[in-house]
Amino acid sequence: MNKKNSIVGILSLTFAMFIWASSFIALKTAMVDLEPYTVIFLRMFTASLCFVYFIKDFIKYDFSRSDIKYIILLAFFEPCLYFIFEAKAIQLTTASQVGMITSLMPIITAMAAGYFLKEIISKQLVIGSLIALSGAVWLSLQAVSSVNAPNPLLGNFYELLAMVCGAGYTIVARYLSDKYSALFITAIQVFIGAIFFFPFSLYEYSTNDLNLTTNAILCVLYLGVIVTLGGYGLYNYALTKIEASKAAVFIYLIPVFTLILAYFILNEKLSIIEFIACGTILFGVFISETPLKKIVKFIRRK
Repeated sequence: MNKKNSIVGILSLTFAMFIWASSFIALKTAMVDLEPYTVIFLRMFTASLCFVYFIKDFIKYDFSRSDIKYIILLAFFEPCLYFIFEAKAIQLTTASQVGMITSLMPIITAMAAGYFLKEIISKQLVIGSLIALSGAVWLSLQAVSSVNAPNPLLGNFYELLAMVCGAGYTIVARYLSDKYSALFITAIQVFIGAIFFFPFSLYEYSTNDLNLTTNAILCVLYLGVIVTLGGYGLYNYALTKIEASKAAVFIYLIPVFTLILAYFILNEKLSIIEFIACGTILFGVFISETPLKKIVKFIRRK
């Protein structure tokens, strides 16, 4: 992997993590007025409309039977199972706590990447991941439940299950990225996701009142266009530039971005300890992604 690809991959992943962090707040806001799976369906449907123009390019791909199997597996992991678990998590816990649990995904992904993709897991990556994980655990211990989080423990467990699905998605996406573009991988997700969540949405519509407020509509549009297209597009593109195990480490940035956004948008306060924990996470990501020679050289200069 050359230096240019590495930098492009790192920048793409950083922006993707910021966008994904904002999705927790948008989801929480939208679910005030709409049922969870209705929000997800509308999100997937909105994103699908953005990809209709590219269908003529997608059908030019030469799909093998094996490829179709992996594409279905990709969508099964995410968005299908992933969003089922995350929707439940958002209902039961706070947006900040959901952001914290995402920090567990890199370890799961790194283990899976080492086993299935035979990627080399360096000591530097392990050390950086442990530092970042300790910061994420520190942050999670500072999280406070609220009236909007009736069962944080169960909600966090659902988010953990979502992270397992996210790790599976990352491994499969890495495999498919050798043959298919990031645009196609993102598009096939939202097409299958819209079909999968449509009956869930119909059920919610038949049993609950549909309350399409301005806030709900804006949040759905943001989730469908910016988060789904921007976030997944950048992430899938980054997987063509950087290994899956290294890409997963950037998930540690989501708790940091979530807390910052929650502070400005939801008026949640950040303590000094939380700021220190955020710095610990950033330091862990730095250690994981920066070549050891450069770190030693930087220290010697000082």
